[in-house]
Parts: sequence; structure tokens; C-alpha cells
Amino acid sequence: MAKVAKNNVLRLLESRGAEYIHYCYDTADGKIDAVSVALKIGRAPEEVFKTLVTRSEGPRYYVFVVPGCCELDLKKAAKAAGEKSIEMISSKELLPLTGYIHGGCSPFGMKKVFPTFVDETAQLYDTICVSAGKVGENLAIAPENLLKHVPAQFADLTR
Repeated sequence: MAKVAKNNVLRLLESRGAEYIHYCYDTADGKIDAVSVALKIGRAPEEVFKTLVTRSEGPRYYVFVVPGCCELDLKKAAKAAGEKSIEMISSKELLPLTGYIHGGCSPFGMKKVFPTFVDETAQLYDTICVSAGKVGENLAIAPENLLKHVPAQFADLTR
């Protein structure tokens, strides 16, 4: 098996001494949603989280990390962020804002630091999986360690 080059997210976590497990998965079938990724890396779908970026009026941007098998409840998300309402940003806005493309958006290493909220169910697991910053790569990290390396807090975010 060929050695996989470390990307910016992995280098960032290593520079901070964070413990994680790195997964690579095949993307040739085009299935890169969190539930498909869970099957490919042998994890339960509720343990594989997706990273979603939103905007409120102003605009202010917020990041939400939620189980891939669930849907972000925009009302709960707005409440967690202390906003009247929020909406998802478009895919074309994602790369210039975060440095990531759809399917490879990680809560780690975004271009700017945004307030981040992690669904409270993350606390039920020893580790959760999030994108490693590139389509085809994921990482498992303890929820508490995620919060050590991203300015985040737990909140009730899903329907």
C-alpha cells in the first residue's frame, strides 16, 4: 500500500500533539456523503459527522458539526449561535470562505476561525469521525480533543 502524504489538517493536528486515526477511502463510485463514508471506513453512521457552514444576517458565519445520518435543524442552530435565523451557504461560497470543497470540509484548519458548534450526541462516543480536509480522507478524534483544537461547544443541533 502506498504511503499517503500528510495534508494540512493532519500536519496541524500533529503540530498540536492531537491524537487521531486517519482513514482513506475510495471515491471512484462518487459516494462521498457521510453515511457512505461510514460504510467505507467501517464506522457506524451516527459516528461520522459532517461539517456544515452557515451564515446569519450581517453576515456572520458559523460552523456546525453534526452526525451525517441526521439533518441540521436551522432553528436549533440559530438558537445555539444566538441568532434570529441562519441559512446554509452555497457550495460555490465554501472554497473561498473556508479553503475546502464540498465533501472535504473539515472543522480543522479553515482559512478563518468561525464559531463552531458540535452536536451534543458526539459526547456519546469515544471518537467521532470528521473530514480530514480532503475528499477521500477522514479522521477519528475524541470529541473533547476536537474542542481543544477548534473554538467549539456542544449543542443540540439536529432533528
